[in-house]
Amino acid sequence: MSTSVDLDLEGMTCASCAARIEKKLNALPGVEANVNFATHSVRLDLPRGVSVEDCVAAVEKAGYGAVEHQAETEHQHDDPTLLRRLIVAAVLAIPVIVLSMAMPMPHSAALMWTIAALSTPVVVWSAWPFHRAAFNAARHGSTTMDTLVSLGVLAAFTWSVVALFTGGHIYFEVAVTVTTFLLAGRYAEARAKKRAGEAVTALLKLGAKEATVLRDGQEVSIPIGQLVVGDEFVVRPGERIATDAVVVAGDSSVDNALITGESVPVEVGPGDRVIGAAVNQTGRLIARAERVGKDTELAQIAAAVESAQTGKAPVQRLADRVSSVFVPVVLILSVLTATGWLLSGAGWTDAFTAAVAVLIIACPCALGLATPTAILVGTGKGAQMGVLISGPEILERTRAIDTVVLDKTGTLTQGAIEVTVVSDDPRCDRLVGTLESASEHPIGRAIANALPERGHLEDFRAVPGRGVTGTVDGVPVVAGTPRWLRELGFEVANTDAAVLAAWDAEVRAQILVSDTIRPTSARAVEQLHEIGLRTVLLTGDTRHAAEQVAEQVGIEEVISDVKPLDKQAAVMDLQAGGARVAMVGDGVNDAAALAQADLGIAMGAGADVAIAASDITLVRGDPVAIVDAIRLSRRTLRTIKQNLFWAFAYNSAAIPLAMAGLLTPMVAGAAMAFSSVFVVLNSLRLRRFRSRQDH
Repeated sequence: MSTSVDLDLEGMTCASCAARIEKKLNALPGVEANVNFATHSVRLDLPRGVSVEDCVAAVEKAGYGAVEHQAETEHQHDDPTLLRRLIVAAVLAIPVIVLSMAMPMPHSAALMWTIAALSTPVVVWSAWPFHRAAFNAARHGSTTMDTLVSLGVLAAFTWSVVALFTGGHIYFEVAVTVTTFLLAGRYAEARAKKRAGEAVTALLKLGAKEATVLRDGQEVSIPIGQLVVGDEFVVRPGERIATDAVVVAGDSSVDNALITGESVPVEVGPGDRVIGAAVNQTGRLIARAERVGKDTELAQIAAAVESAQTGKAPVQRLADRVSSVFVPVVLILSVLTATGWLLSGAGWTDAFTAAVAVLIIACPCALGLATPTAILVGTGKGAQMGVLISGPEILERTRAIDTVVLDKTGTLTQGAIEVTVVSDDPRCDRLVGTLESASEHPIGRAIANALPERGHLEDFRAVPGRGVTGTVDGVPVVAGTPRWLRELGFEVANTDAAVLAAWDAEVRAQILVSDTIRPTSARAVEQLHEIGLRTVLLTGDTRHAAEQVAEQVGIEEVISDVKPLDKQAAVMDLQAGGARVAMVGDGVNDAAALAQADLGIAMGAGADVAIAASDITLVRGDPVAIVDAIRLSRRTLRTIKQNLFWAFAYNSAAIPLAMAGLLTPMVAGAAMAFSSVFVVLNSLRLRRFRSRQDH
């Protein structure tokens, strides 16, 4: 029998760090480890005989730190000095670059020493996270992206310091510029990753904080943690239901939209079950607690979100994969260059110059800039368009998806009640509109707004959970649920109507209630099909309501009547069939499915938990933004790969020239700078990206 344990990890800087820790832990007998780089945590399944201390020791042996997970220490892995390091680097880099460009020939010694003084804090302090990570990797016989960055920055800086005394060319501006760009990328990435662990916290904040329980006939307010199964508690209009319960007394309408995605409030009365965190709207309820704490539906959704997030495999970036071979090869080539020149009879100066030229031309400035510049430009452009991409690993997932699963309420529809009245009686608008104008029920208000004609109302009475009755212009009118009208003796055929209205002794109006479809939903679905994606509608609504929406927007596959936790299962079923799934949603009920999907896309007007569980957030409520998000992510990934190819190919081709002495450090520095400029300019092309909405 195994036990599950979560550890918080310290010291990880890239996906290869996560892979190294996972490998070390899985080497322990019977241990199954799943490292989540986004949340800097690891979930362990420990067999009997293996302790948490054993796992912590294994992590420390790999060069990292680990402690048992504590909710209050969430995000302790974040470097609190990162922003300060970035600010210092940016402030000092500007004068270094300006002075380097404006430096007269021959070089002024005072000016060169000024540039050196400004550059030193950037290279030593601001770039310290890269140096520290590179040292830790080297200590354990490996290399990472940080090894490349640290090597490049130190090579440019070291050569420049030597040049101060020998009169050579200085490259301080290269060292500070690269450090600043990379810190900006690291900071943006750290902020995005911080959101990954907020989903569960956001979920649990939705629940009620206190419950008003009945003790010896008295109402007593207690913390929600003290509520036990069997307690009876009061829920007033406007309050959140404390926990999963069954109604003992009272009638009301309950808004489950945030939990289940149902756009229309549900009528409840004695014997009906209610969900914790749903909002009671109209009447006073007394309910008996059935499930509390970790057993509630809300807690189970939170657990599902956490499980899905932890189960996501870390993405191995291309640069990290290649660096394990590239860096040692460059170091060996540099040593061989110096040795070869010395054996050929050249002096130490020529040998050192050629060796440094190899390091400088091979130093991964363009490589280090390839990902962050494209990410910064791509995500910046996305932010302008209302598309927030949470990190580089999301781009690879976006490229791979082939199926888009769309929630209905709040995604394809506006979540607002739309009323359709079917009646042959010309008096319908006045009679029903006048009667419902006195109702406080959300559906009643929607009907009243849809039927603005008014008459004289008398004898109005609301029956909670059933409907309303009254006299309009002398005509007795009843409007309510089909079930209630049957109880009152009216003949009611099978109907999809939510509300029926009767006068003159028979049912004379059917009132259909549905969501308002967003104006651009059909266009968004059409454009998803144009870029080769399959679409599926996934909703908690009835089959009839779901198929109506699907037909109007052009979706052929429908999965309906799905409970919140079953949405995650539906996504898993699609994945089991070989689909790479992007899930689009906006509610708490979508959070687990968003986390489970290969790509989670949240409509920004939705719940915080849905946004926290997603990979991409759409600030504007326009479904066309879904297409924009996928297109922009794919374009950004393509740009990153172009940048990486250029950085590797350019440097690799130039290394033999440097070894042969055909590239001096000055020319190598200029070539390296050109490579970096090319990468930046290529990334800036993303600014020309245009929304499909503009077409």
